[in-house]
Amino acid sequence: MNADRHDDVEKRGNDRLTFKDLLVWAGVPLLIVLFLRLFVIGVYEIPSGSMLNTLQIGDRVVASRLTPKFSEIHRGDIVVFKDPANWLGTDEGGSGRTQYLIKRVIGLPGDTVECTGPGSPVTINGKAIDDSVFIREGVNPSDYPFSVTVSEGHLFVMGDNRANSADSRVHQNDGDNGLVPVSDVQAVALAVYWPISHWSGLSRPDGVFDQVGGIAGVGQ
Repeated sequence: MNADRHDDVEKRGNDRLTFKDLLVWAGVPLLIVLFLRLFVIGVYEIPSGSMLNTLQIGDRVVASRLTPKFSEIHRGDIVVFKDPANWLGTDEGGSGRTQYLIKRVIGLPGDTVECTGPGSPVTINGKAIDDSVFIREGVNPSDYPFSVTVSEGHLFVMGDNRANSADSRVHQNDGDNGLVPVSDVQAVALAVYWPISHWSGLSRPDGVFDQVGGIAGVGQ
């Protein structure tokens, strides 16, 4: 008798929960994915060759949206940022429909970033850096001279393909002297995830910036 009553309760319970179960199993994963995409993880496709050979045209990159907000941005990080001063009007055939750019952080607030032109290294606070570990093979650190002191709350960024990157060097007359507001950084790149044959991590290069002094990182 008790066993029969127990079985009957289980059957009625299953009947009542079926529709709710479907909602839960369908809805919860969607909400989790939506939350992750909006607040935790960004996914971006590379539209140009300005970051060759680190990033190939068509590569898809996964990036952390949390790092700029809850941690610090460091020299050597590859960052995704909002177009700070209509760079895309002239940058590598970009269009106004494109909202973001991706470059490597070279200078932090207070840094003086310089190069005297072909054959000379980039210096930060008077210290030469060996950026050959990430710039495109066969190109100069910079084909033309520049000297920029990074203002508070800003970053100096460069593409790894220095011969074909309209970056902070090129846009010194476009608002903010070619610098990127830290508040415009949307995410820090973590890895190339597609195509699978290009899979690679995008961690900061070891040792390149160790001797330059200044602050170690900056947050939003």
